[in-house]
Parts: sequence; C-alpha cells; structure tokens
Amino acid sequence: MDDTIVTLDMEGPVAVLRLNRPEVMNAFNQAMVQALGDRLDLLRFDPAVRVVIVTGAGKAFSAGADLKERAGMTPEQVRAFLFKIRRLMDDVEQFSKPVIAAVNGVALGGGTELALAADIRIAADSATMGLTETRLAIIPGAGGTQRLPRLVGKGVAKEMIFTGRRIDALAAQRIGLVNQVHPPDELMAACLRLAAEIGECGPVAVEQAKYAINRGLETDMATGLAIESNAYWVCIPTEDRTEGLAAFREKRKPQYKGK
Repeated sequence: MDDTIVTLDMEGPVAVLRLNRPEVMNAFNQAMVQALGDRLDLLRFDPAVRVVIVTGAGKAFSAGADLKERAGMTPEQVRAFLFKIRRLMDDVEQFSKPVIAAVNGVALGGGTELALAADIRIAADSATMGLTETRLAIIPGAGGTQRLPRLVGKGVAKEMIFTGRRIDALAAQRIGLVNQVHPPDELMAACLRLAAEIGECGPVAVEQAKYAINRGLETDMATGLAIESNAYWVCIPTEDRTEGLAAFREKRKPQYKGK
C-alpha cells in the first residue's frame, strides 16, 4: 500500500484519512482508489477506532477522476476503473463506523460522490460541490445518480446532474447536501467535535443504528421496522448496554468498550 497517497492520522479514537494528491486537486487515479480502500480495510475491525473523517490535502477535497489518466485508458480499462471506484464508494457507505466527510474545498464529480457516500458532510464555506460529469458527455458513475436524489430529492438532483452545475457550500447546506458549514480554519475542529460527540455513545449501538438507517431506507416501512428491531436485539446482550444503565443510575459518564 502507498502510505503517502492517502495519509492516516489518529486523533484519539478518530481516524483522519487525507487524500494526498494536492498537485492535482486530489483527483482519483487508480493508485488513490486502491490506497483509500486499503486504509478502510485496516480500520474496519480496529476496536480503537470509533469514527473516520475523510478530507483532502491542500485546498481541494477532490476534483473527481484523474482525467489525464482516464484519457490514456481503453474502454475496457475505464469500465474496470468505474467498477473499482463504485465499489470503494459502497465500502465507504457500508463502513461499520460513522464516516464524516470534511469537505475542505473543491469537491466535483467523484469528490462529491465520495462525500455522498459518507454518513455526514461538513463543508468549509469556501467549498464548491457538484456532479459535473454531463459536461464531459458522461454521467456520474460512482453512485451519484442514486445517492444524490435520496439525499436532496429527485427534482433538485436532476437539475444538478442535468446541468452539471457547481454550487457553493451555503447552497449545498440549503438543499441538505451538507450538514454544517464553517470557515476553512475551523472545519477540522468542527468535525472532531462531532466525532467526539459520536464517540461518547455506545459503539455497537452506533454501528447498529447506521445499519438500520441505511438498510431500512431502501425498503418499505414494515421491513424497515423489522430491520430496526433486529438491530436493537443485537444491542441487548452487550456489556455496553449494562454499563449505560449503570452509569445512568450512578449519575456518571459511561465507559463504553464496544462489547
């Protein structure tokens, strides 16, 4: 694995993954797709990690696909790359721990698709987002046509995708594409505060809540409620649930272990 193309820093129980190709606005080439997937694999079952933050080095989150690399690919190689990056976005969405996208700057095409795959998006007020693929005579290929309308509604998503329009951070917040907007120098602090708040909760409960929300939204209400019940049953026999009840009774802060 290339340790430099996607860097990893630990802030207590929070893993910060940073896309690190600032010279090309953190555009996704094959090496970066592989490196981000490898990093997620390392963190997936690490009990010390409670939350993952994904951000970009320099002034960009990610400008999307590396078009210079793409120009040299055969149609078969393009299809193979699309398969890999779509699978990466699925891995981000289905990652067992909460993922926060710290959108520190330009996030276009695959950059916006990466943010969409995260659980929560927090943007710098200087950020720009958009699914701009139709301006290159293609369409979003890493989940954008499916995740954006589920988040902001079909009509708004169609307008954005059909026009390839870029929007600023405040517009993204107004349509529900991002949760919060902060000045660039306050972005990571805001993400770390939210991660710390999540980290205070029971890890098994957070994991099961994420599972129930993600899976339940893809089905009818009755099936979603059944998924919720099954996820709740997972929490009942845990040590954390017993600890939570004891801490409430004793009026102290719980010490959850993810067990």
